[in-house]
Parts: sequence; C-alpha cells; structure tokens
Amino acid sequence: MIKVTTRSGQGVTTPHGTITSSYGSFGIVNGAFDLAYGGQKWGNFIAVDGLNTGRFLDPPEFSVIHAKGNLEDVFDRIDYQVSNKDTIHLNLGFTRSWFQNPNSYDNLNLGLTGGPNNTLVGPTDQRSKIQTYNIAPTWTRLINPTLVFTLGGFVRHDAYNYYPSENPFADLGPLQSESVTQNRSLTNAGALTYISYVKGIHNVKAGISYQQTFLTENDHFGIVNPTLNSPCLDALGNPVPGFTNQTQCTGTLLPNPNTPDNPNAVAPYFFPVLVPFDLTRAGTSYLFHGHTDVKLLSLYVQDSITYHNWAFNVGIRGDIYDAISGYNLAQPRLGASYARIMETPFNENLVIASTGCSDPVISAIATGSQGYPCLTTPLKPSWRNEFHVGFQQAFSKYLVVDAEYLWKYTHYAYDFSIFGNTPIFFPVEWHNSKIPGYAIRASVPEFHGFTAMVVMSSVAARFFQPQVSGIGVTPAGQGGTGVFRIDHDEKFNQTTHLQYQPWKNLPWIGFNWRYDSGLVAGAVPFGDGVNPFVDVSGLTPDQQFQAGLFCGSFHATPTQGIPGGQCLATKYGSTLIGIPAPGTQNDDHNPARIVPRNLFDVAVGDDNLFRGDRFRWSARFTVINLANKVALYNFLSTFSGTHYVTPRTLTGEIGFHF
Repeated sequence: MIKVTTRSGQGVTTPHGTITSSYGSFGIVNGAFDLAYGGQKWGNFIAVDGLNTGRFLDPPEFSVIHAKGNLEDVFDRIDYQVSNKDTIHLNLGFTRSWFQNPNSYDNLNLGLTGGPNNTLVGPTDQRSKIQTYNIAPTWTRLINPTLVFTLGGFVRHDAYNYYPSENPFADLGPLQSESVTQNRSLTNAGALTYISYVKGIHNVKAGISYQQTFLTENDHFGIVNPTLNSPCLDALGNPVPGFTNQTQCTGTLLPNPNTPDNPNAVAPYFFPVLVPFDLTRAGTSYLFHGHTDVKLLSLYVQDSITYHNWAFNVGIRGDIYDAISGYNLAQPRLGASYARIMETPFNENLVIASTGCSDPVISAIATGSQGYPCLTTPLKPSWRNEFHVGFQQAFSKYLVVDAEYLWKYTHYAYDFSIFGNTPIFFPVEWHNSKIPGYAIRASVPEFHGFTAMVVMSSVAARFFQPQVSGIGVTPAGQGGTGVFRIDHDEKFNQTTHLQYQPWKNLPWIGFNWRYDSGLVAGAVPFGDGVNPFVDVSGLTPDQQFQAGLFCGSFHATPTQGIPGGQCLATKYGSTLIGIPAPGTQNDDHNPARIVPRNLFDVAVGDDNLFRGDRFRWSARFTVINLANKVALYNFLSTFSGTHYVTPRTLTGEIGFHF
C-alpha cells in the first residue's frame, strides 16, 4: 500500500502562494500558480499550471519535426476538521493534454503519392488528446490515541483520443501499414478503509479496498500498404499491389499460397477477410469495439515491529482479480526482504490485446504485421517472488548512504508492443522474467552552502519466451523460444548533482552529470561471423541514419543509406549503437546496446532577488544538455520506438512568492 500526503491549506491563516513563468528553447512556455489558505479547522490548497512547447515528446530524430503539444493541470485539496476527532479531506483534479506524434524524415512523404487516386499524401500528421479528472474524498476518525480509522472513495476517468492523418495514406511508413483511429476510456471507481494501530513496539495497519475499472475501446483500422495483403506474387515471390482476389493472378503473376488455409504459410500473407478493409483496394475502415469491467478486491494486514535496534516487517495481502481472466493470490510479506506479489494486467488496450486475436480481422492484421500467428489467450494476472536487502548508514554528519539490492522473478511477465509510428501500445505477456538490480544513493547535507547527491543503479531485465498472450505488432515481437533482454536493461547509470551557494546574499549554482552505459537497442543488423557482409537493406536510409550506421568512410544520411544495402563486416559500425563483433551477438548475453554517454546540465538562480521577507522574487536560468550531445535513448524499441536525447535547451524562469 502507498499513502501519499499532499499540501494542505489548513492552518494557513495568512494566504501563501507562488506564481512562476518560464520561457525556453523550442518555444517552451510554462506558467504555474499555487495558493494555500484557510483557518484552524479548514483549508484549501489549489495549484494550476500549463505548458506549451514545440517539443512535447522525444522525437525519433535529433532534429525536432512535428512535436508540438500543450498541457493544462488543475489540482484542489479541501480539508475540514469537523471535530477534534473527525476530519474530512477532498482531492479534486483535472488534466488535459494535446500533442503531435513526432515525425521522422521517413514520415515527411515529400512528393509521395498513394491510394487508389494516386494523389500527393503529404507529411504524417498523427495527434493525441488525453483528458483526466479524479475525485477522492476521505474521512479520518481518531478513535483513541493509539487507533485511527480511515474511510475513502475515489473516481478517476481517463479519455484518450488518437487522430490519424487527414489523408490516411500519409500514415504509411516503414513501421506502419495501417491508418488507425482510437477512442478509448477508463473509469476507475472504488472505496477503501483501513485502521492504524500504534502502541509499544507495534505499528499495525489493516485494510480493505474494492475498485472497479470500466474499460471501453473503439479502434478503426484501414490498410494503407498496397503490398501488405496481396493475393498475387511476382515470379520472385514479391507481393504485387492492385488486385483483390487470387483469380486475377494471370500471366507471370502467381496466386499467393500463404493464406489461412495453408498450415505452412509464411510472410507475405494473403487474408481474404482483410480485402474489404484495404483502403488501397477501395475498402473502408474496420471498427473494433470492446468493453470489460475489471474488478479487484484487496485485503491486507501488516505490522512494523521495532525492538531496540531491530526492525521487523510482517504481513499478508490478498487480491481477488476478476476481468477477462481471473486470479486470486495470497501475498505474504516477511521482514524487509521478501514479498510475494500479484501483478494485474495493464489496462491500456487490455480488451483488444486479450480478445482481438479471436476477431478474424484483427487476427489477420496482427499476423500479417508481426509475422507470426496472433495469440488468442487473454492476458491474466502474474505473480512474482521479490527479494530486497539493503542498509542505510551515516558516516559522521557529512555523508549518508542508502543501498538496496533487489531480485524479482515473475511468472507471466508484462511488456508493451508499439503500434507502428503511433503512441498506441498493446500489452504483451511473456512466459517469465528475471530482474535483478541494485540502487545506491549517497548525499552530503548542506555544508557551508554546498550540497551534493549521487544516485546510481543497475538492472538486468531478462525475459523468457514464448510470448503467451497479447498482440505484438510493429516492430515484430519475439515469436519463438529463448531468452532476450528488453530495453529497460542497463548495466550502469548514475546521476550526480552538485549545488553551491557561497554566500546567502549571492545566487546559487547547480550542476548535473548523468552517465548511462546504454540500454539494450532494438533490431540492428550485425555480422554473423560467417558471411563477410552485413545486410542492412531491412532498414530505410533514415533508420540507418538514426542508428548512426556507417560503412568505411560512408555515413548514412536521411535520404542515402549504405550503398547496395550491404557492407563488409570489417568496415561496418555505428557511432550511436554498440554493435557486437561478427559472430558474437546474443540476445541474452551480448545484445546491441546504445553507446555510453555523458550529459551535463547547469543552472544558476536566486531564491530571493530583492531580499524580501513577506514577498520574494526568484529567478533561474537552466541549460539542459550543455554540450549539445547527439545521443539515442533507444532504437526501434518494441515499447516506444526510436528516441533521441533532448538537444541543448535554454530556459529562463521568474517567480513571485507570497
């Protein structure tokens, strides 16, 4: 259980608040306002902020193309003390965001024609809108000095709209063969109650919660790739556009044998059921509508026992999950080192990921896109054995160190698959996963105006095939057996923050240093140790450019890939991805990784410009990625695609505090 306490206005008899505004690179404009006020028995805290930017999401290019967005957020907390023993709290919130899905050079479609009329399609123009509101009242009663009772409820509603390009054929790209429209909603409502008992060596909490999540999904799909579902093949076995059935395959054209009736079928596939929904063959979009209720009942009791210098945590939690699939699990907690945990499936696109493969149209689209059969098994809850061990130690008064090692073994482990070049994700489930790692934090409390902190971690994210449920679309998922590492896997990363204010009446200066050894990269061509050449023809010139591929002195550009699509392994490499030496690549023990990188940020500011007491002005100037380092976060990730780190960004902020 997680308990979060927000700011409150209770007891703030003189109103206090802050107004800030900032402007920075990429047209980033930010404004924020918060105010706390109240009396001895009541209070209100409200916060409002907004953002408008030309770089809302990290794009797949270091250059920023089609990445505008805005965000508005309102939060209000109301507190009222009914009596000395009873208090009522109410949290209210609303968030709205609108943003473009960033384009790559491949999505500019300059001079590209498409569709039955062969008209100019223009750049890809995919956008999203998200609206969320939440209401959460709570009543707390002090029964006696050792016992507290809490009763609460909550309602949260999320509405997500995805809008494709006005011309659906503009959505065609190397990662996407369909144009899709999505409208989905999630409403989560429930109630919880718990008691807290503190006496002597015991700190006991016991509670129960029930929540019901209403999921509704509406998806419109239309094929925009003329060769995705071709009934005819040429003499070399390549799909041919412009035909709707196999009887039209005459002359040198051959009927495509890779149909659902052929058990030995391999890509390219032909599914007659998809022809009515192929926009390149005068079809219309297909509608998938799904709905389900997810019910979850949770009960728990835990006790934190303190005896002299020893601390013991014991407890048990039980979850009863009922949705498209059902599962119940008792989850003991022993000490600070072991917990058995039930993880419920992600709610995002849960219905289509669990039941879509039973729909013949969705099954055909998924099979044709991902290159292996669509799975009909619904996603179900997983269970995990989790071990923790750690310590905290102060070394005199100048250094505090926290360290923790964890190990997670999950049966039926979750991940996501991205749909083409969109922000739409489908949950997928693998047979199991093993995730060990550590985290260390060291901090230096303020010493003559100087503070410092360093955090470092390592995580191994090993997933074991086969995929047991969910839809893997683009890039292709793993269809087989074996072990691979997802792109959360990183051997080492650290962030160091230093801040120094030599005198109280002078500005402070801050410095950040971030080092990453590199996440696991997606599908990058590599040498097999047998063929002297590396085949890169499966990547477009722009994808080769994004990956920093080169062949000898030739470096790929957005419009010119490695000549001939092949390169001698001895001359092949990348400036942005560490590609294993020929014959050494292994999805588990030696996968391709993003090359290590160092990023530096600096900031200078003054929290009281004019030395006011009741009213204060503040100012700050920040530089992100000081050296303007060109680097990738990830490449062709099945979770989020390709993303570059933020280019050098300058931001100035001014604030008024009262």
